[in-house]
Amino acid sequence: MQLKLHWQILIALVLAVVAGRLSGTDGSVLGVTLYAVYGFIGALFMNALKMIIVPLIMASIITGVSGMGGAEGLGRLGGKTLLFYMTTSLFAILTGLMFVNLLAPGIIDGEPAREVLGLSQQAANEVAAKVADRSITDLSDVFLSMIPPNVIQAAADGQMLGLIVFSLLFGFFITRIDPDRGALLGGFWQGVADVMMGITDLIMKFAPLGVFGLVAKTVAGVGAEQINDLAVSLGTFTLSVLLALAVHTLVTLPLMLRFLGGVSPLAHFGAMMPALLTAFSTASSSATLPMTMECVQDNARVSKRTSSFVLPLGATVNMDGTALYECVAAMFIAQAYGLELSFVTQFTVVLVALLTSIGVAGIPAASLVAITIILATVGLPAEGIGLILAVDRILDMFRTSVNVFSDSCGAVIIARTEGEKGILER
Repeated sequence: MQLKLHWQILIALVLAVVAGRLSGTDGSVLGVTLYAVYGFIGALFMNALKMIIVPLIMASIITGVSGMGGAEGLGRLGGKTLLFYMTTSLFAILTGLMFVNLLAPGIIDGEPAREVLGLSQQAANEVAAKVADRSITDLSDVFLSMIPPNVIQAAADGQMLGLIVFSLLFGFFITRIDPDRGALLGGFWQGVADVMMGITDLIMKFAPLGVFGLVAKTVAGVGAEQINDLAVSLGTFTLSVLLALAVHTLVTLPLMLRFLGGVSPLAHFGAMMPALLTAFSTASSSATLPMTMECVQDNARVSKRTSSFVLPLGATVNMDGTALYECVAAMFIAQAYGLELSFVTQFTVVLVALLTSIGVAGIPAASLVAITIILATVGLPAEGIGLILAVDRILDMFRTSVNVFSDSCGAVIIARTEGEKGILER
């Protein structure tokens, strides 16, 4: 019987620690250093992730937006839904930003954790040079990059912010053209999305090997006395994510349910418990969607008209937990490099996390793709995400539950604003 992916990754992680400690940087086989082999395997996995970014982002956003339907689907109900989802995602990102700045998981004993995480001083200096000159006057560049003069060049240069905005517009105007032509375009991009999800599935089958290479190289390059510091750094990172997710789930969303929806947050938690447990065990908001709809319709008593629109859209574009995680991960890596990120750079992280939470939602390994985009946008190397994979699976289970709960809150609140009665009443 084949082990589930998260168990494979866990085993790979353990083996990587053992192999890295035994081989160090000097161990070799047939004249080839194992340290170089680890680096090759890790780089191959990272290249595979980067390879799928552009088509995956474009196809996911275009199909998600165009799938909302024509003028009716993009009218009042669509506007309310998107506004709610953008608002909650923004709150989630800002909560994550607060905790990662407070706990500073990338700092150990007052010093950047770059050596513990296997990041060289030279690389840190190069990264610092890229972001050192950013200031409040660069804020206009963030918005200018959202409208690229050449979208193909933007894709080639990795300017994902402009590509995301273009894809949002493209998906919207598919719904405004001749229905037959719109259906043809929609079918094409849906086919691209399906193919890219298949390729992503294939790449993730090799995730254990990628984790092994990335982690083994890091462990091989650090001393025995630094292993404890490595565990502390990753533990603090995990704590930052979990605390931020807890505040968003137990404070922000319940307050919105109470004051915007006028319903009992405890009653809604009870109504959604089967879906939340399913989301936690599957780590997939898309796979949990049937259970989410059943709980919202049967337990929370939201109409099928509202839930059948809001929930599938939420499973596509609303990823509070994922957006929060992307922000914390990017800031963690920046701290590890010893960077004092300016307001403009942190604003860019928030903005890109918000947009990528729309663009890569509902796909396998969405957070890895999104974090890569964020890091590239603010000038940080993507290799730093390697160690995050060590704790990604357990955090994925928690953030998926947050994603599903946020979708359900949106359905309840929007139904109340539409004048529906009897919601969460017995």
